[in-house]
Amino acid sequence: MGFDIQACGIDFGTSNSTLAVPTPTGAALIPLEGTSPTLPSAVFWDADGLPPRFGRDAIAAYTSGEDGRLMRGLKSTLGSPLIHEKTRVGNRALAFTDILGSFFSHLRRKLEAKAPGVTRAVLGRPVHFVDDDPEGDQAAQDVLESIARAQGFTEIAFQFEPIAAALEYETRVTGEDLVLIVDIGGGTSDFSVCRVSPDLANKADRSADILGNHGIRVGGTDFDRLLSLSDVMPLLGLGSLINHGKTPMPLHYYHDLATWHRINALYASRVLTDLRQIRYEAARPDLIDRLMRVIEERHGHSLLIAVEDCKIALSSAETALIHLAAFTGGADATATRARFEEAVAKPMDRIGAAIAEVLSQARLRPDQIGTVFTTGGSSSLPVLQACVAKALPGIPIATGDLLGSVGSGLALDARRRFA
Repeated sequence: MGFDIQACGIDFGTSNSTLAVPTPTGAALIPLEGTSPTLPSAVFWDADGLPPRFGRDAIAAYTSGEDGRLMRGLKSTLGSPLIHEKTRVGNRALAFTDILGSFFSHLRRKLEAKAPGVTRAVLGRPVHFVDDDPEGDQAAQDVLESIARAQGFTEIAFQFEPIAAALEYETRVTGEDLVLIVDIGGGTSDFSVCRVSPDLANKADRSADILGNHGIRVGGTDFDRLLSLSDVMPLLGLGSLINHGKTPMPLHYYHDLATWHRINALYASRVLTDLRQIRYEAARPDLIDRLMRVIEERHGHSLLIAVEDCKIALSSAETALIHLAAFTGGADATATRARFEEAVAKPMDRIGAAIAEVLSQARLRPDQIGTVFTTGGSSSLPVLQACVAKALPGIPIATGDLLGSVGSGLALDARRRFA
């Protein structure tokens, strides 16, 4: 790259990942797939045992019908019991730590191509991997550190993702500002209150400028799940009756199908066996047929990709289609922004409460914040913007690179720690 690179920043995200290095004037994101600096956090394992594929290439392999297994939302396994389990990939059983390790190995190869020999890294982490469980939270960080070390990173530090975003925002301010960072990622929402300025950026120790940190395990994948449960799963039998009209369909099929890292659990042979039995007692066997078709043909991820696309479309439109017909055999569904916002009302309440909590930690009133800086893929949703505006009325809201701010900030922190 034309300059000596000593360290890097790695933002391993639930939905997307970035890798950045410090430069003489700031930070630079490394292209991870073609010319794109973002890499969807997805892995596709070919059924024949070929090397795994990553990112958009992985998603394309799955959606084009290649025989194999797609895995997304891998970061969500950190802090959950799944991280210590094995899962079947083709004719092999792999630990989730090995699957995450393969993704980190891919990132490592991309780093080596641009900055050979770099073994020092600052890794981003949410404020809480696990809500209200300090031991589980530390265990999740320890697992992530061991995965990174196994891929050749010998000096590793961690930084809260919203603090990294604050460091990136600081490169653009011209005076002192008291900023609230609102980072809405794929799996978590994180909040920090920081004092930033061009002069403060040169300090080696920034602990006095960090006034509050808080986070909750709510993010964009939860919004996908709730939209799916609201608008898609009823078309597959959610809420319909079985047992001769006496009981509703079991919920777990639908929650698994609406959750990225749980979809593959439905592809066990016993699931279809159970559903065929349930179908005989169903008031709407046609809806159970659709559910079985999705599972039998392994369209679960495609279904959730269609839901995610609809969620994004609802950011700029009042209505949007969820393209389901090819996967369910039924009609496409029409989603509305109003119904989506109703579906995500509870997570938005939690986000509003989390903002109040971080302001309380900082001992600040909302009107004492100078700027709100929003980042993360779901921070552009109108319902999220309205939630922030309600919590901090009249405070200016700034945005940057929604998917790259954290990675760039981690690289800036790497320069401060390792230079």
